[in-house]
Amino acid sequence: MFSVNPYSVLSETVPSSLIQGFVLLMLALIFFGTVIQMIHHKNITYFFNNAKKAKLSAERDLKAGEKAAIIAKTVVHDIATTAELGAGKRRVAHVLGMWGTILFWVASVIMIFCYTSSEAITPTIWPMMWHIGAIMTCVGGYWFWLFLRVDVLAEAHPWYRIIKADLFVLTLLACATFGLAWSYTQSLNLENRWDDKVYLALYIISNIALFGGVYWSKFAHMFYKPGAAIQKNLAEADGSRDNLPPLADAPKQFGLGIKREQPKHY
Repeated sequence: MFSVNPYSVLSETVPSSLIQGFVLLMLALIFFGTVIQMIHHKNITYFFNNAKKAKLSAERDLKAGEKAAIIAKTVVHDIATTAELGAGKRRVAHVLGMWGTILFWVASVIMIFCYTSSEAITPTIWPMMWHIGAIMTCVGGYWFWLFLRVDVLAEAHPWYRIIKADLFVLTLLACATFGLAWSYTQSLNLENRWDDKVYLALYIISNIALFGGVYWSKFAHMFYKPGAAIQKNLAEADGSRDNLPPLADAPKQFGLGIKREQPKHY
């Protein structure tokens, strides 16, 4: 199972051009969904207007080398490790889900476009990456969904309560889960059985829901969050601080006070 390219097996019954066309359609849905969301929600307008205001209040101009160093540090530290979440379970779950999804998607694209022809032999690394990425996505995603969501942990809502904001994580989990189930049942070589075909259909439907629901979900945060993190660090370096006042000293402690429970929200 872990060494077999499931898309190569699928191409024995479905033309590889059709599989590749489906991926291109999903990419188009991401592009148009993100663009429409930016236009409707005016996210990009706010981002650029805020950056323009911050530039006017900057205390010094950053040189190209400084900007490059800040951007590189932000990508390596803040974005790649989701440092804004601090140390804890929530950060670990997010890192597992994020990097698992990246491995899952990258391996999918490479196996579909490079190794679905009849004469192609898929290197073992790509199916391994695909399966490991899907497992990481499931571990991080289900851990977050069942135990770490703010409304579950701090507000005592049941884990099965679903709102529109949950569309992204649920469809992403469905993709990884049904993808693994499809690969497993496919590896059993069940001739004239329905198992792998049902899981393949569910895998396709969950992908359509994930990429077709970009406009309504939090999918686009994968593009906004890195940009916001870079802008924040650049603003701190040039002194503009995103038009916010400078940090104040911590308030003095008077007496022993009351030992309070640590907050469990953001």
